[in-house]
Amino acid sequence: MDYHFSFQHPNTHYFTIKATFTAKTANEEILLPNWRPGRYQIQNFAKRIRSIKALDQNGDHIGLEKLTKSSWRLANEPGSVTITYQYYAFEMDAGNSWLDDEQLYVNFINCCIYTRESLDEPCTISFDLPDDYEIASGLKKIKDHKLYADDYYRLVDSPMFASSSLRRISYSVKDYSFTLWIQGDLPKTDEEIIKDFSRFTALQIDVMGEFPCPKYHFLFQCLPYKHYHGVEHWNSTVITIGPSSALVDRDRYKDFLGVSSHELFHTWNVIRLRPKEMTPYDFQSENYHETGFVTEGVTTYYGDLFLARSGVFSLEEYLQELNKLLKRHYENEGRTNLSVAESSFDLWLDGYERGIPGRKVSIYNEGALAALILDLMIRVKFNNDKSLDDVMRLMWSTHGIDQSGYSFLDYKSAAESVYEETLDRYFDDIISGIHPIEEYLSDLLPKFGLSFDLLASEKVEEKTFGFRLSEQTIADIASGSPAYEKLSIGDKLVSINGNPFNQELLNSDPMTLEIDRYGRSMEVDLIPSESHYFSIYQVSREKNLSSKLLNMIQGWLEN
Repeated sequence: MDYHFSFQHPNTHYFTIKATFTAKTANEEILLPNWRPGRYQIQNFAKRIRSIKALDQNGDHIGLEKLTKSSWRLANEPGSVTITYQYYAFEMDAGNSWLDDEQLYVNFINCCIYTRESLDEPCTISFDLPDDYEIASGLKKIKDHKLYADDYYRLVDSPMFASSSLRRISYSVKDYSFTLWIQGDLPKTDEEIIKDFSRFTALQIDVMGEFPCPKYHFLFQCLPYKHYHGVEHWNSTVITIGPSSALVDRDRYKDFLGVSSHELFHTWNVIRLRPKEMTPYDFQSENYHETGFVTEGVTTYYGDLFLARSGVFSLEEYLQELNKLLKRHYENEGRTNLSVAESSFDLWLDGYERGIPGRKVSIYNEGALAALILDLMIRVKFNNDKSLDDVMRLMWSTHGIDQSGYSFLDYKSAAESVYEETLDRYFDDIISGIHPIEEYLSDLLPKFGLSFDLLASEKVEEKTFGFRLSEQTIADIASGSPAYEKLSIGDKLVSINGNPFNQELLNSDPMTLEIDRYGRSMEVDLIPSESHYFSIYQVSREKNLSSKLLNMIQGWLEN
């Protein structure tokens, strides 16, 4: 399949694709993906296509019948066929495409049609671009504005940027080369970036034993507005982050480092070490799997852990990130209703939206905490001589290098092989169940010199009455709290005890609230409870550690 991209008016955000291929049979079917790897959600990219038509080798029109939302039937004879269409590229994140007067950014999976026969065939991709535009991509460059992919799978796993203002930063680790391509402003020097990136890159390679590809590309969109997103690819990643001006600050720069470390580890975990259900990808339908706690959870855990172990993050900074995971866990009552394995299967239902209250958990967050628990269990049993590192290396050698795919039971088997005994309880409680994680962490974390304490909310309405506010509006309600049967999410507080709403009027005394419930004015009496709501566990380092505890925490968080 040969693809040619062109555009005339970039600020309309439409580019034109001309896809040419040799049809081996009459009445060929052409398709466009409905989803993209890295986001397990039907996205219906065909909704951004217009003016599609087909021509034969003589330039005569071929009939084109729409079969489904993302497939068409050609009324062709065997021979050369050209499909032309326009694609609307005006969604800036790490998984979509963008065209304006400054750049062309394409995730090919959004917009490149295919036939079932062409999935395993080579592709060329050429572009009509301004002469001063440079292309950044993990694909092989044939000419300045022409790329090559071994097959369709590699094409759609290799996004590209093209502009006249790309910044390039390069570094090497062992025999592997890494390039950062930056569109926009990154207020850091090359030396600062190379120092941090080379440290966490070297550690990841040391832990996994090898890097899967000789060259790797970080493609950054540093945006002037708030944004945070990353998507993994075969030998590259796209990361969108902003506001770029905030990257001078340590907190936002930590986000930049965290997502970069996370996406780099995906080069092993999910790009090549992939669930069987996604081997190979079916781009037309949901690829249901229960192992999102591995694909995203383990990766989320390691993303920050590698930064701590390589010295890029301090111990305090790492514990801050761990406490964010714990805070999200305890603020989501979905932890009491749906396991991380079930939530993984349901990614295709509502995995990338908040969803209804208390229904599900995040595979990223809960999977990371599950990985933490397993890692600490292994480290405690073997005094840091073994760890989750050994599980991931075993998974890589048995299911990743050959890209054969793994099952839930394959991961369990690998973990038990390293642990040297059954892990039925861990998998039943933490992965397939909704067992309280504090029953594990309250035992494990002190063995690494860390306290694990339950902290009450500092806000009286959360702690005593069980409701959370967003300005004047009820945003969340704790089960079983005084607010549980009296208030509704979306209620707007108008007054407190007859006084116009003011946050300072909230206290632990009985109170009468006047609320606006979607246009209805009501009064609600709340009696304070002796129980506490919206409490969360947090981690902190103990002082004056014994040599044994010091060795344990250093063995875990220092390389």
